[in-house]
Amino acid sequence: MKLADLDIIVTAPPAPGWGGRYWILVKLTTDDGIVGWGECYASSVGPEAMRAVIEDIYARHMAGENPENIEKMFRRAYSSGFTQRPDLTVMGAFSGLEIACWDILGKARNRPVWALLGGLMNDRIRAYTYLYPQPEHDMTDFWTSPEMAAESASAMLAKGYTAVKFDPAGPYTLRGGHMPAMSDISQSVAFCKAIRTAVGDRADLLFGTHGQFTTAGAIRLGQALEPFSPLWFEEPVPPDAVEEMAKVARSVRIPVATGERLTTKAEFAAVLRAGAATILQPALGRAGGIWEMKKVAAMAEVHNAQMAPHLYAGPIEWAANIHLAASIPNLLMAETIETPFHDALIKSSIQVENGFITPPQAPGLGIDVDEDLARAHPYTGSGLHLEMREEPCDYVNGNAFEGGAPAPKP
Repeated sequence: MKLADLDIIVTAPPAPGWGGRYWILVKLTTDDGIVGWGECYASSVGPEAMRAVIEDIYARHMAGENPENIEKMFRRAYSSGFTQRPDLTVMGAFSGLEIACWDILGKARNRPVWALLGGLMNDRIRAYTYLYPQPEHDMTDFWTSPEMAAESASAMLAKGYTAVKFDPAGPYTLRGGHMPAMSDISQSVAFCKAIRTAVGDRADLLFGTHGQFTTAGAIRLGQALEPFSPLWFEEPVPPDAVEEMAKVARSVRIPVATGERLTTKAEFAAVLRAGAATILQPALGRAGGIWEMKKVAAMAEVHNAQMAPHLYAGPIEWAANIHLAASIPNLLMAETIETPFHDALIKSSIQVENGFITPPQAPGLGIDVDEDLARAHPYTGSGLHLEMREEPCDYVNGNAFEGGAPAPKP
């Protein structure tokens, strides 16, 4: 069995675009006709440039190779360009292709991917969700309304979720770490108070940030949130500032989580060595793929740290996350995004039921991809999957982060 063909589909979820402006789906086919699906969660260059990177990685390092040889193909992609260091774009391309190889291997052996990763450790995976506007909410007002956030949390609790994530702490800016405005701290406290009042001890609060604070600013904010006992404080400082993140972890009585923007065991190892986080959040379509994150899970286990796979993409990366989650002992939970488009793209083949996910029993990733639907929604915009804003923190009028919903770009 050899890899014989690659196809790439860039599909755009309908507005408001939960999961990003577009999803880069890859379809590998073997010389004996087995099809595998993967997803590249990479936003460092535009989708057409990323298409060229994916094609290059496949042609140089994977075409004609037995899909079983994942370790060899990883080492080629990681090292051959005289790099041998984490490269976000290269690893983002390889990650989606690697996921597709696992889908092929499972189908070739008529077994789910988790069975090839050491077997089933978790037959029920705790899911968490971001807090999104409910139908009755105003889309603009929602992001700065503790009351609406509490209503959304109550709705998620009613669906069975036991953990909800929100990030009211101000701008996601390319300028690096900043000191939060006092209004950002007050708003964050108000969100935590309202949501904690709504859910009591029936759900965990997951406080999201996006690396936007200085070390001192993150400590000020984190200490203000301690009375509400969030389960985690996510990426409080920029992801490349590992030692600074460790200072936050030592100063705030909330577990620090990180990993959405990290790639390969090399970057995750630095986090663990520094004591910068005790919860790792790899995005499997960016971090190096399933096998590489199985290694990271083992490293985390030695450090008594847990895994919580991240999702801000489509359902194929989600499926990969679920198979990793099913196979590891140190799983905390897995992020999920429930939209009609996510569900339709994989024909409801994996679902959240009462706040938990049952790992699929079908071969490979266990998903049935609606290829026609993916092709019927091509991406025609000019923005990246996610983008950071140029404007600095507004210390006069307050700030808002629209929950990852990408506003239309002219």
